[in-house]
Amino acid sequence: MQSQTKKIAISSVLIALAIIFSYVEVLIPFNFGIPGMKLGIPNIVVILALYTISASSALEINCIRIILVSAMFGSFSMAIYSFAGGFLSFGVMYFLKRTNKFSIIGVSMAGGAFHNIGQLLMAAAIVENIKMLYSLPLLMIIGMITGIIIGIISHKIIKNFE
Repeated sequence: MQSQTKKIAISSVLIALAIIFSYVEVLIPFNFGIPGMKLGIPNIVVILALYTISASSALEINCIRIILVSAMFGSFSMAIYSFAGGFLSFGVMYFLKRTNKFSIIGVSMAGGAFHNIGQLLMAAAIVENIKMLYSLPLLMIIGMITGIIIGIISHKIIKNFE
């Protein structure tokens, strides 16, 4: 069990890293033709926290990251969509990790897909138009692909620190 001070220090570094990754992600010209679509680079930090510190720390890091990044680089609406995707994604990743039946790559893949599902459901609720869900299959595929990439990177990072 890690000491509380060490846990806070590691969490603080991971929050800073997630903010840096978020900024880098803003700079990357990546467009799927869907507004707001991103690669999900900051999710590396959430996965690392989930697998190396604790689920509660990972959730706290994710929430703090969303608040700070939305305030610095985005808007209130960005925060709403990010929280919708982030909470659904985290819940699915936490559940799948606890089953011990999925690799870190599988957990990350599901997280990527469900992040997009959460954001799309929030968008459909806000604009009160169920037709927004037509893009769900494409968004799930994109989320799965980026989730696999994030999972591979996270796996390699954890493997190098063991």
